[in-house]
Amino acid sequence: MTTIAVTGATGQLGHLVVSSLLDRGVDPASVVAIVRDPAKAADLAARGVQIREADYGQPDALRAALEGVDRLLLVSSSDVGQRLAHHVNVIDAAEAVGVGLLAYTSILKADVTTMLLAKDHQDTEQRLANATVPVVLLRNGWYVENYTGQLDVTFEHGLLGSGQDGRLNPAGRVDFAEAAAAVLVSDEDQGGRVYELAGDEAVTLVEIAASIAEAAGRPVAYVDLPVEKYAEILAGAGLPVPFNEVIADSSAAIARGELASDSRDLAGLLGRPTTPVRDVVREIVAKS
Repeated sequence: MTTIAVTGATGQLGHLVVSSLLDRGVDPASVVAIVRDPAKAADLAARGVQIREADYGQPDALRAALEGVDRLLLVSSSDVGQRLAHHVNVIDAAEAVGVGLLAYTSILKADVTTMLLAKDHQDTEQRLANATVPVVLLRNGWYVENYTGQLDVTFEHGLLGSGQDGRLNPAGRVDFAEAAAAVLVSDEDQGGRVYELAGDEAVTLVEIAASIAEAAGRPVAYVDLPVEKYAEILAGAGLPVPFNEVIADSSAAIARGELASDSRDLAGLLGRPTTPVRDVVREIVAKS
């Protein structure tokens, strides 16, 4: 029996990956959810998933959590300033216990993008290039949910950004999760593969704002701002420096074409077209 582990399994992406594995019929006893707080994984435990406690900053705990694991999904850390160190801890642990395959959620076009947000991913990919275990890179594009996370603010102030009229190829988080699960259960050798994961549909921020407006039945405009002004607004909303600048630069990357892609790797892994942006938005707004 192949044992599959997912780090950050109570996070937004990790939890969806574990759910997707179970929905695919994977034996829950062969799925390991690696979490910081086991209490938050009660729903997964109730489904028969193994719950193992380990923080990205705890090398010994990570090694113990990865014992007996054949395939591992390393969901990138969300701790700004600590991400690379956290990733290296997981990679070191995976090497120490002899994991058979390590999949890593990187960022779209990691090898060429100039986005500030990409630096930790690029450095992690460099470490993985020298890993002693087989590696597969899942270079995730933008989540549609990046634009629906604060709907109250969006309804009041509009959808803010610095993307101008640039296009991007976002997809719903569920699609990315299902693609990761597909790689983890694949009978094909995944070692050495690089997947550029992006939605089928190229949209502008104006069009995303229109999808939100349509779903909510109320006007929502896209407000384009100079990147410095957008960073100031984000700082005023409570985002710490330099994270506000990183987010503003990520929006400006849309204008630079760095979040657009004609890759159909995501649809290929899903075995179907990616979920249309307006459908993802409609479902999120309906639940809000």
